[in-house]
This record gives sequence, structure tokens and C-alpha cells, in this order.
Amino acid sequence: MDGQERAPHTGRRVVLFPLPFQGHLSPMLQLGALLRARGLAVAVLHTDFNAPDPGRSYPELDFVPIHETLPEEATSPDADIVAQLLALNAACEAPFREALASLLPDVACAVVDGQFYAALGAAAKADERLEEPVPELEPLRARDLIRVDGCDADALCGFITRVADAMRASASGVVVNTFDAIEVSELAKIQTELSQPAFAVGPLHKLSPAAATAAEHNFLHAPDRSCLAWLDAHPPRSVLYVSLGSVACVDRGVFDEMARGLAGSGVPFLWVIRPGSVRGAAEDVPPLPAGLDMSRGKVVPWAPQTDVLAHPAIGGFWTHCGWNSTLESVYEGVPMLAQPCFADQTVNARYVTHQWGVGLELGEVFDRERVAEAVRKLMVGQEGAVMRARASDLKIQANQSAAATPAIDNLVKYICSL
Repeated sequence: MDGQERAPHTGRRVVLFPLPFQGHLSPMLQLGALLRARGLAVAVLHTDFNAPDPGRSYPELDFVPIHETLPEEATSPDADIVAQLLALNAACEAPFREALASLLPDVACAVVDGQFYAALGAAAKADERLEEPVPELEPLRARDLIRVDGCDADALCGFITRVADAMRASASGVVVNTFDAIEVSELAKIQTELSQPAFAVGPLHKLSPAAATAAEHNFLHAPDRSCLAWLDAHPPRSVLYVSLGSVACVDRGVFDEMARGLAGSGVPFLWVIRPGSVRGAAEDVPPLPAGLDMSRGKVVPWAPQTDVLAHPAIGGFWTHCGWNSTLESVYEGVPMLAQPCFADQTVNARYVTHQWGVGLELGEVFDRERVAEAVRKLMVGQEGAVMRARASDLKIQANQSAAATPAIDNLVKYICSL
């Protein structure tokens, strides 16, 4: 059953409240489509900031704006992400409560975005201890814990603590876009920590394919589908796909080294350079360094990522390791080149490289020679071949999870029992 089919209405309503960023909106709306297809009414409470456009893509869901008031500095494209999260949290509390109250008494439960639930207070480790393992959080080191470079560490820890405390005090369960084969021990830890059930309902983009397709057209960027025809002209597993997601950005120097390393690697590549990719750039889409041979590459402002990763020509994914991108790559059996930028991406990158063994770290010393070497190692080297085999094994397990629906069915039963 996908997001286009509906079961009879059960009379139970679920309220979803996602953070207003594409990487959070997409899976939450995919979950909403799955719940609606199983007979639950779904209302999506959303901010005016980065508000989704529901009319074209999600007619089966009810969208309710909460009309928050954010300070101007929080809505700036250059806003510090932690300050932005704190401002959103403060501004949305009262209007969310009022919007939720307006929907009572028909609400069975609310599913509220709940990232930052682990590694409390550990992001401020001293530099000399960054390589030390974190007890009970293997394979993570101190440097892999959630962080946002340049932000106030105390503010970040305070935000994480508030989220975790609210979940312990108020949550009746946790919905996670994952599957048991890759995070069974982590799911058990969440259940133990909260003394509440955790529902591994992923991979959502495959369980709700219609909603996933709609999500690619519904938010901040329109995908350039011409890249699929370009991929058709390439042999299997020969092209490196490069995308740092919908929010992450890099300095101009890093961008130039990425470009020169890709051009010098000799590997064909499809590169997403979206508006805002380069921090502080005068142009929306920054120009490439002069004099590069780009004949092996194609650059687009945005790509239909799930279709790209499923394309047989794709042999690797240079990614920021946002969770949606990580899960989509795992599902398609594509090994990864990890360049985490902030927040949970460092955690995800460590799992990609050291827990599942399906990727390489680019590292913090970033120059064109190391970039070219890493690209060749992933795409044509023996180490990359081993990772590709492991990725293929994970793909089988991910597909098996997508073929079965016990987690989402159990979630629906649990919601109806509340």
C-alpha cells in the first residue's frame, strides 16, 4: 500500500509537527502519507517559516499553519543553525499548543520532530580528547558527536538537553526513519532510555514512494531531471554523485578544492551545486574555478536524488551524510564518500565508515590531491570494491524491510490504543 491508496477512515487523527527544513519535512510527510493510507486522518502543523506547499502534492493530508513570530535574524539565510533552532523552539511553543488544542478532542497522538536525543552535553569535549571513544556509544569518538562549528557549545548542549527532557517527560513513543538491520542496538537503547516503544518505520522514501516523489518537487528546489538522460550514456557504476544536501554549505576555498579534485580524479561525476552552496558567495550559484576540464562532469542546481541513486550508472555518493541521504544511499547499495558538515552528520558518517563499512572519510585536511585520491579509491580501487559489496548486502536487508510493513502497522495499532 503506498501513499496514493487509502484505507477506510478510522476516525483517529494524528498530528505531525516537523522542523521547517527539507530534510525534516520530507520524511515526516512521507510518514503522514503512510498513516493516511492506513485509515488515520493526518493533520500537519507547520510554521510560516519555510512553509510547505501542500496543494499539489499532499491532498490527502490536512495542513494547519501555527503562525509563529520569528525574529528577523532567525530567518536570514546566514543565520546560525543552533540560534535558529533555539529561536524556532521559543517562537513555536505557544502557537503550536494553541493549534493542537484547536484540533482536540479528535487527536490520538502528536508526532513531533525529535532529533538530538543522544550524546547529551558531550559536544564540548576538549580538542585533545577528540579521538577518544565515547563509552556506550561505539563506534563514536568525541569528535563524532553532534556539533555545529562556530556556534556556542553551551547553547547547543542546552538545546539538546531541552529536547531530551521533553521527550522523557511527555513522549509516548519514538518514530524513527530507520530499520532494524542497521540500528537494532540503537533502537533498543532508545526504548530503554525512554521506557517507551521505538518504531523503526523506515526506509520511508520507499514505503511511501508517491510521497517521496512529491517531496522532491515540493520544497526549496526543483530537480533537474535532464541529468538522468546524461547518466543513461554512462556505463554501470562509473559515475560519482556529489551533493551536500539542502542546507549545508562550504567555504569558497573548500568548494574550489572540491572542483579541482573532481576534475583531476578522471572519474565522471554529477554534482549538485544549489543556490547558497558556498558560504558568503556573492552569486546564488557560485562559478567554478577558471580553466577546469569539466568534460567528464555535469553540474545541476538540484537533482531527483532517489532516482539518481537508483540509476545503474551511479557507483558512489559524495555526501554530507544527512540522514535522508544516508538512508537513500544504503537502500540503493551505493557506497559513500563522507563529508559531514554539522549536527548529526558526523554521527552518521562514523556509522557509514566504521560501523557498516560502506564508505570512506574525506578527512579534515582538504585539498585537491586528497580529494582526487579519495574519489579514485572509492570508485575504482579495491577498497571501494569491498565497500560496494558490503553496501549490496545492506541493500538486500533494506529492501526486505521495505517489502514488509510490521513496524508501521504496529505504530498504527499503538496510536489507535492511546
